[in-house]
Amino acid sequence: MSLISVGTMAFDAIETPFGKTEKIIGGSATYVAYAAANFVKPVQQISIVGYDFPKEEMEELRKRGVHLDGVEIVSNKKSFFWKGRYHEDMNNRDTLITDLNVLADFDPRVPDSYQGAEFLMLGNLMPKLQLNVIQELKKRPKLIVMDTMNFWMETAMAELSIVLKYVDMLLVNDAEARQLTGQFSLVKAAKSIMTMGPKYLIIKKGEHGALLFHDDEVFYAPALPLEDVFDPTGAGDTFAGGFMGHLAKTGDISFENMKRGIIVGSAMASFCVEKFGPTRLKEITKEDINTRIQQFKDLVSFDIELA
Repeated sequence: MSLISVGTMAFDAIETPFGKTEKIIGGSATYVAYAAANFVKPVQQISIVGYDFPKEEMEELRKRGVHLDGVEIVSNKKSFFWKGRYHEDMNNRDTLITDLNVLADFDPRVPDSYQGAEFLMLGNLMPKLQLNVIQELKKRPKLIVMDTMNFWMETAMAELSIVLKYVDMLLVNDAEARQLTGQFSLVKAAKSIMTMGPKYLIIKKGEHGALLFHDDEVFYAPALPLEDVFDPTGAGDTFAGGFMGHLAKTGDISFENMKRGIIVGSAMASFCVEKFGPTRLKEITKEDINTRIQQFKDLVSFDIELA
């Protein structure tokens, strides 16, 4: 099974209560690829970078089974750059700098070699670009998942509403679910979103876990309590990569298997936050991943006798 990942490959500069770093690798598609490649090959990347994006990083991704035929390299412009500062609670952040650079000209194209992919992960981008990718596919994938954010709800709601009709699953955080629907109750918000097009919905709640919805079914997965959360940047994209990687590996898109996918995604995200950028994702082994998934299993597993 193959997975197409569409999104940014970029540079970030991050400040958290635990430290700061200047210009490290980031971008939604980067995190998705590093996470998903632990479970499925190939991960077929669609993105855009400038002349300054490190060749070593591209080679590292290739080594892990990530195909880069769909990554456009612009020889006379810089890569997308974002700088942000996290608050003490690590759940809120301020954007200090956003330099679109090559992203301003991004017109994603699906290479012929990617046609026929069974899974599509649309990272957080302009809705019209997400729609372009869907419409370029000659055969509809088994599952189309999209991420979005409050910015597109505020500036491109008409286009976003169109894309929602084409996708099988939406991935948002709790604040975005409420903004999209005007409903405070996440259960009511979920029901409202599922009338907009997606049959499935994942609502991410950061350190409080994630909720999966389908029809009247709901599944909740907690986040693993961690002693140190160093940098939450990319955790949501890493979650998506782990989730999609598991589904693509198994080829099973049942609600039951999506539950397992959420645990896998949560496990991967728990690694991501332990160091700046995707550093930790490059270090972990299969054994580390299995141990972390077991920790999640132990966290939520119990026996009880009903009276």
